[in-house]
Amino acid sequence: MLHGSMIVSEDRFPNPDQARAGLGIMHKGSTMAGTHLSIRIDLASGGRIGPGKIALLEAIQSTGSISAAARSIGMSYRRAWLLVEEINKTLREPAVTAETGGARGGGAAVTPVGERVVGLYRAIETQARAAASSEFRAIGRLIRHDHKGAD
Repeated sequence: MLHGSMIVSEDRFPNPDQARAGLGIMHKGSTMAGTHLSIRIDLASGGRIGPGKIALLEAIQSTGSISAAARSIGMSYRRAWLLVEEINKTLREPAVTAETGGARGGGAAVTPVGERVVGLYRAIETQARAAASSEFRAIGRLIRHDHKGAD
């Protein structure tokens, strides 16, 4: 059984450019510029799949390295490695394979299972955004645009 939670947040990621470009989860065309939908899937096993793990998998796909992926999304190498281990333990087959050493110091690759997880997560996200588009616009009309929240 899967349980999900959807969080609408303006503060989820420290760098808005990361959310926009690297994470690809901004609600484009919304009247709520800077606000995005963040989905976390709580698995029956106790594991979780959310925007941080998906961003890490996507960064590993584009960099071919866990350390470079971590740097590109502003995450420590240790945290990235722990998340990769967690993802791999959660799934029936690994999402990431790593090689140590070698001429270029090793590397990492996202497996077909990892690619499938990313694709499914992004599809869930796209469908949730589409289903809630009028609600996003309604929330956008309720938000102050002169400053970020009340004191």
